Amino acid sequence: MRKFGVFLLLASAASAQKKPVTLESLVEEPPREAGATVWAPDGKSFAFRQGQDLMVYAAETKTARRVAGFRELENASVSLPLVGVPFEWTNRRESTGGMQWSRDSKSLLVAVRGDLFLIHADRGDWEQLTKTPAAELDPKLSPDGTKVLFRRAADLYTLDIPSRKETRLTSGGSQTLRNGGLDWVYPEEIGLSTAFWWSPDSKSVAYLQFDTAREPVVPHEDLLGLRAVFEPQSYPQAGEANPTIRLAVVPAEGGRIRWLDIGDTRDTYLIARVDWMPNGRGVYVMRTNRVQNRLEALAIDVESGAAATLFRESDPYWINLRGDLRFLKDGKHFLWTSERDGYRHIYLYSNDGREVQQLTKGQWEVSEIAGVDEAAGRIFYTSNEPDPLERHLFAIGIDGRNPRRLTPERGTHEISMAPGGVYFLDRWSSLISPPRTILHSGQGQTLGTFRDVDPREAEEFDLLPTEILQFKGADGTLLHGRLIRPAGFETGKKYPLLVTVYGGPTVTPTIRNAWAGITVEQVLARRGYLIWQAENRGVPGHGHAFETAIHHRLGAAELADQVAGVRYLISLGLADPDRVGIHGWSYGGFMTVNALLNAPEVFRAGFSGAPVTSWLNYDTIYTERYMGLPAENPDGYRETALPQHAANLKGKLMLAHNFEDDNVLFQNTLQLTSALQAAGKQFEMMLYPQKTHGVTGASLKQMNEMMIGFFDRSLK
Repeated sequence: MRKFGVFLLLASAASAQKKPVTLESLVEEPPREAGATVWAPDGKSFAFRQGQDLMVYAAETKTARRVAGFRELENASVSLPLVGVPFEWTNRRESTGGMQWSRDSKSLLVAVRGDLFLIHADRGDWEQLTKTPAAELDPKLSPDGTKVLFRRAADLYTLDIPSRKETRLTSGGSQTLRNGGLDWVYPEEIGLSTAFWWSPDSKSVAYLQFDTAREPVVPHEDLLGLRAVFEPQSYPQAGEANPTIRLAVVPAEGGRIRWLDIGDTRDTYLIARVDWMPNGRGVYVMRTNRVQNRLEALAIDVESGAAATLFRESDPYWINLRGDLRFLKDGKHFLWTSERDGYRHIYLYSNDGREVQQLTKGQWEVSEIAGVDEAAGRIFYTSNEPDPLERHLFAIGIDGRNPRRLTPERGTHEISMAPGGVYFLDRWSSLISPPRTILHSGQGQTLGTFRDVDPREAEEFDLLPTEILQFKGADGTLLHGRLIRPAGFETGKKYPLLVTVYGGPTVTPTIRNAWAGITVEQVLARRGYLIWQAENRGVPGHGHAFETAIHHRLGAAELADQVAGVRYLISLGLADPDRVGIHGWSYGGFMTVNALLNAPEVFRAGFSGAPVTSWLNYDTIYTERYMGLPAENPDGYRETALPQHAANLKGKLMLAHNFEDDNVLFQNTLQLTSALQAAGKQFEMMLYPQKTHGVTGASLKQMNEMMIGFFDRSLK
C-alpha cells in the first residue's frame, strides 16, 4: 500500500498558536494574487494585472513596472446600460475580452467595460480606441498591428487604428443569427472559445456564423422583482437540434463574403477547431461526428473552396479533444496530441498530413504542449510522468529524442512558457508546499522568484494533514484516495465519514499532489468528520481505457468504485459504516443522489448540489459523447435516470440548486423532487436565485452552514 502523509505543523507549540479553519475564514478577503500572465511575442517580458494596475515584467532584469491603471481606463469607458437590457446567457468559457500584445511587443490591446484601449507599454501611456454604449467583444489585433477586429452584438467590425475608421464586415446578425458569435454549448463542451480569426497577412477574416433558431429554448425567469422577467436561453438537450454553423471569409476592408463548405452541421458534424493555414491561402477545420468517435481535420482553399484531408482519427468509444494544431515556423510541419495509442501523446505531422511521427510514448499522459524552441529543436510539454498525481514540465527533441524533465520538485507544476522557449514561469505546489511562481530559463535554470509563497494560510491556520492512499476499485483497478483525519484523531475509534465526490470525465484530476489550502473540508474535519475523496474509473489522467469504463452508462462504474473506497476505509477501522455521508456538485450532485438511491446500504446521508438526474436533460455535446444518441442507447438513458429509483431512498437527502442554472437545468431537481414526493419520501431542499451553475458570495457561506447542520443532524 502506498501512503504518504502531509504534516503541516512542526511542533505542538506552533499548533497551539494557530487558529482552526472556520466558515468565516473561507469568506475573508484573501491577499490579491497577481492575475494571469500574458507573454509578449518576443519572449522577453509578460503583462499581468496586479490589483488595479497593469504591469509588465522584464525577464532579463527580473523587474516589474506599471504601464497603466485600470481605474483610469474604467473612468474613460462608457458605462454599459444595465436596465431594460435582456440577460445574455454568455458561456463562461467564451472569449469576450482580455489582453493581447502587438507583434512588435510594444503595445497591448485591452478591453475594459466593453471599450477598447491600446496601452503603449514601451512609452507608458495609452489611447482609447472605442467609446460606445455597446460592448466591443473578443477584440483581436491584426498581425500587422494596424487594425482591431471585434464583435459588437451579433456582427463583426474592424477598426483602423491610425484613422479610427470603423468598417462593418457582416450584417443581419440577431439573437439567433450570430456572425462571429458562439452559442452556449460549443464553448462549454468542445473548447471552442472564439468564432473569428485574422489571416496571417491581415487582409482577411475567417468567421463562423451560428444559427441557433433550431435550438430549443429554456424558459428561465427572474422572479426577484415585482413581475417575473422572461430570460430565455438556447440550450439543446441530448438528441435535440444543435446550431447550424457556416464558415465564411471576408476581406478586412469589407466586401464580398465567401462561404466555404464544411459539411452538414445541422445533424452530422460538430465544428471543433478553425484557424488559418500558415500560408494564408486556406483555413483548416476540425470536425467530429455527433457522438464524437470520428475526427477529421480538413484544409480548405479559400479561393477554390477545395478541401483536402490532413488526418483522420477514430475510436470505439469517443475522442477527447485537447488543444489545437500547432504549426511550426518551418512552414512544413504541425504538432497534435492524440490518444490513439491509449494515452495522450505528441505527434509530428507534415502540413499535407502525409507524414506522421509519434514523439512521446509511454503509459502516462501529455497534458499540453507548453511551447516550442525551433532554433534549438525542442518541444516543451507537461505530463503526469512519472506519477499520475503530479504534473511536470519536460523538453524533448523535435525528432522525439532526449526527453528531459525540467521540474525536479515533487508536486504539481503549472507552466507559462515564453514564445520561443527562452523563459518559463513555474507555479509549483505540493500537499506540503503552498504555491510559489519561479522564473526559469528554457534550460530549467532558476532565475528568480516572481511570486513567493503566501505564508498566511500555513502560518495562521491549523491545517489538518492530508494523506494519499491506494486501494482497489470494484474491478481490481488500482485507485487513489485523499484522506483528512478529524481533529484529535484517536486510533481505534470509528468516525463518521464524509465523501467528497465529483467523479465525472473531462475535468482536471481531483486527487493530486497539490496544495489545497483552507477549504470547507477543513471545517468539517474540525467538527469530527473523516474526510475522503476517491478516484473512480472515468476520470482523466490514467489512459483512455480507464475512462471508457463509463461508456453508455454514466454512474455505474463510478458508483462501484466509490463504494469500494468507502469499504476500504471501513476495513481499516477508520470509518463507522452506519455513519457515511456524501456530497458533491454538478456531476458530483448526480453521484450523490446516485449513491443514495443505488447504494442505500452504504450511504446514509447526502447533500446534492445542482444534480443531473436524467441525462436526457443535459446538453447535446457532453452527453452524446459518453452516452451516445438517445435513439441509439435508450436503455442506457433509462437505466441511469434517477427519478425512477426514488422509492429506494432510505437515508437523508438535501438538495440545493440555482433556479436559473444555465448549465445543469433546474428541471433536473424538480423532476427528482416530484418522484420523491410521489414515492412518499421526505427530503430537504434549498433554492438560490443566481443565474449561474454555482452558488457564490454571501449565499455560499449560508449554504455551507446549512450543509454542515444537515450532516450534524443526520450522522451524529
